[in-house]
Amino acid sequence: MAIYSQIVRQVKFAVAEQTLRPGQLLPSVRQLSQQLAVNPNTVARAFQDLQSEGVIETLRGRGVVVCKGAVERCRKQRQSLLAERLSAVLTEALQAGLSAKEVRKLVDEQLRTLDGTIEAIAELQ
Repeated sequence: MAIYSQIVRQVKFAVAEQTLRPGQLLPSVRQLSQQLAVNPNTVARAFQDLQSEGVIETLRGRGVVVCKGAVERCRKQRQSLLAERLSAVLTEALQAGLSAKEVRKLVDEQLRTLDGTIEAIAELQ
């Protein structure tokens, strides 16, 4: 996956999780390119894509901020992306000869494992 696409995805996920909130100022293209050690044109392209999708906007004299309404839009996109990835994994499992019952059992086991991990992390905080 291209670096600019990775930046777009990470910004969208951060907006969906509200790590980045509407109205919040993002680093400049130059600052972010230095932080990520990538070409400024790469960050500029990511910002262009995010702006065209209504995730961020440039405010004259202020900088780049997260748009109002971007949280819900990013959550829907994140859910769609994860559904596609999950579908691919489930399809692979079924094509490998596992029954639907076996796949459900594996999914349930993984969810229980993740729930335990999340609880353990919460206890540490």
